Amino acid sequence: MKPYPFTAVVGMPDLRLALVLSSISPAVGGVLVRGEKGTAKSTMVRALAGLLPGVDVVDACRFSCDPVEPDPACPDGPHAEGSPAHRRPARLVELPVGAAEDRVIGSLNLERALADGVTDFQPGLLAAAHRGLLYVDEVNLLHDHLVDTLLDAAAMGRATVEREGVSVSHAARFVLIGTMNPEEGELRPQLLDRFGLTVEVASSRDPELRVEVVRRRLAYEADPDGFAGQYAAADAELAADIEAAQRLLPSVKLPDDALRQIAEVCASFEVDGMRADIVTARTAVAHAAWAGRTEVTTDDVRVAARLALPHRRRRNPFDAPGISEEQLEQALQDAEPEGPGPDDDGPGSGTPPEGGEASGPPPSEGGQEPSGGGQSGGDQKPVGAGEAFRARRFEVKGTGEGAAGRRSRAITDNGRTIGVQPAGVKDGHPHLLATVRAAAPHQRSRGRSGAGLVVRPQDLRFARREGREGNLVLFCVDASGSMGARQRMREVKTAVLSLLLDAYQRRDKVGLVTFRASGAELALPPTISVDAAASRLDGLATGGRTPLAEGLLEAARVLRIEAVRDPLRRPLLVVVTDGRATSGADAVKRAQQAAGLLAGNVTSIVMDCESGKMRLGLAAELADHLGAEHVPVAEVAADTLAGAVRSRISGKAA
Repeated sequence: MKPYPFTAVVGMPDLRLALVLSSISPAVGGVLVRGEKGTAKSTMVRALAGLLPGVDVVDACRFSCDPVEPDPACPDGPHAEGSPAHRRPARLVELPVGAAEDRVIGSLNLERALADGVTDFQPGLLAAAHRGLLYVDEVNLLHDHLVDTLLDAAAMGRATVEREGVSVSHAARFVLIGTMNPEEGELRPQLLDRFGLTVEVASSRDPELRVEVVRRRLAYEADPDGFAGQYAAADAELAADIEAAQRLLPSVKLPDDALRQIAEVCASFEVDGMRADIVTARTAVAHAAWAGRTEVTTDDVRVAARLALPHRRRRNPFDAPGISEEQLEQALQDAEPEGPGPDDDGPGSGTPPEGGEASGPPPSEGGQEPSGGGQSGGDQKPVGAGEAFRARRFEVKGTGEGAAGRRSRAITDNGRTIGVQPAGVKDGHPHLLATVRAAAPHQRSRGRSGAGLVVRPQDLRFARREGREGNLVLFCVDASGSMGARQRMREVKTAVLSLLLDAYQRRDKVGLVTFRASGAELALPPTISVDAAASRLDGLATGGRTPLAEGLLEAARVLRIEAVRDPLRRPLLVVVTDGRATSGADAVKRAQQAAGLLAGNVTSIVMDCESGKMRLGLAAELADHLGAEHVPVAEVAADTLAGAVRSRISGKAA
């Protein structure tokens, strides 16, 4: 079956342009495509491979060396001048989310290294993608260390494998394209910055356009070859234009005026570092070549800035990406040698047009979200949170084996070596010294005669490593009337928001249960998207009685379901309450019974929100029933804990 034609995809001009520019100049750094599910992100990316010019490769070279300029360090080399070569289409290599590190960067055959003294390197996906496309669907779900490896290789043009004192390096120049659904979690800002361009895509709300999308898709599924034939000429013409732009690219000049505009724009948007300036300059040069020009103009800089800067303006995961069109135009004008003066209203003034975003946090979704189990005449308007602070690190007891993260101790593929294990238990990185020790006593019985060791598969030993894992942090938040004092609720929301930011940085899943009035509800099912949790929190209204037992039982129900869905991800329950239970005559007893169901099974924290001079200490009693750590809301910040520790040390010293 032929792939869906690139020119048959309806709409998404920004994505089309970003993919074309990255194909013209791989030095741009690839494209990150952000958008909701079902927007043809993957379809367009896969169709791009058919537009790229073919590549000449050395025969029998597993690393796709160019016969004109072969890689001198190629593991299959060195390749003599005039080596036999052939031409093949550019590859599109897809990297699965669950791929192991060795599958991505390649691996060394430890048995041959010990027995024969040779470096037998098995190439990975980076080698297969050399001089082509590397596509990662759902890149936000990929482990951070793999994303770092991909982006380093894309930036340096080389992949290096270090294993037990043996180093192998090979060329790995490819166009990196990642797609993601922000609802499933964000990439960390430092990883976002490593992608050259980013594009936001969304399904059209125009009925006519949606009809055309469905019509074309059905026609393709009915007759793929015939449908592709209808667009073959258009795809061929686009491929020829891309090849022409690639030939023109080395001749394009970047004048000082254009470079000054780029610097002015990047400074205006206060992006961190210099990567934004470099990527914008490369993109502007590629756009000039695409337009058939040999010199970069203001139009090229404008297009490049729209693609290269939106994702670099984010200061935290709760900021929406985007740039202000007015601010962009103002920055371009300010950089012109004799351009007009600034607008009357100043840079960044006015309402951003559709597609642009003003700086600052995303708008609240509170008006659209359910506020809790039942309405009450005492409901109060939602109170906003203050500025997030660095929170204490709470961790789950014991040692787990969950997904790599930065919260609790776990046996992981990366980390410090704490022991060795035989093959088949849980393979990972080979442990050279332990393998040699296992094979050494059997050399005489195995008839060793040469210099190398005689190694059998049963001799292989692998490192057992301890690192950190990500957890499921489930917030169970009291939204009753007793929490409704504006200053108290603001303090509580600020603390929870800070813990959400901490969960984002530690690669946790998060969930949100709220209880008020007569019941509890799951306001946000467990997800990697902490910004979704922040939006639910921002719109949280308060009022009514305190059904503490119902809140704890709902939290227990959610944790049971998640234990089946994701058994290796250990939970951390954070109960945010003042400890009062006022829903019914036996509310306190039922709350204690519910706490008893969770005690001993789940690592829990009770964030005590009680304030004022007269305190009942009910949250501390709840912590005892849960077997949880009791933390006053004022002590959630990391600096308050450090201050308390210093005070205790000073007191003991005195």
